[in-house]
Amino acid sequence: MSHSSVHIRRFADHDVEAALALNNANVPALNELDGPEVARLAALAEAALVAEVDGRFAGFCWVIGPQQPYGSLNYGWFSRMYERFVYLDRIAVLPHFRRYGIGRRFYDALVEEFTGRWPVLTCEVNVRPRNDASLAFHHAIGFREVGQQETDGGSKTVSLLALPLEGP
Repeated sequence: MSHSSVHIRRFADHDVEAALALNNANVPALNELDGPEVARLAALAEAALVAEVDGRFAGFCWVIGPQQPYGSLNYGWFSRMYERFVYLDRIAVLPHFRRYGIGRRFYDALVEEFTGRWPVLTCEVNVRPRNDASLAFHHAIGFREVGQQETDGGSKTVSLLALPLEGP
């Protein structure tokens, strides 16, 4: 399967509908959003990206910088721990475009964009229930656990991960 057809670009207004549908198809892995909230988060994001395969919407991700009006529990944890950071809030890829290397392409684009601008890229992965594939993926890229916390009223535990971004 050729991955050369994957194209990463900036999120645009016309992506809100596709991102909303994809996000809400991934509940409970992602929290449910509405259209205005998708537009708001994409606009306040430090980076909001879309993957296209052969010109078709295949997935999106966004990263939120510090001191933003965002109520996420995990974002709050990183906000207390780090003065300067960027938080990968979500990546979602349509099922038939999984295994195209889109997640890795998103991370490559983010690392390239943020290296030298921000000291650390952060995110979280569930350890209860355990998401082994995601944990292995993040560790392979160079993320390391910096903490854990319970979320969703104690029904989940997340591993809070950080990837140092060294300047040139």
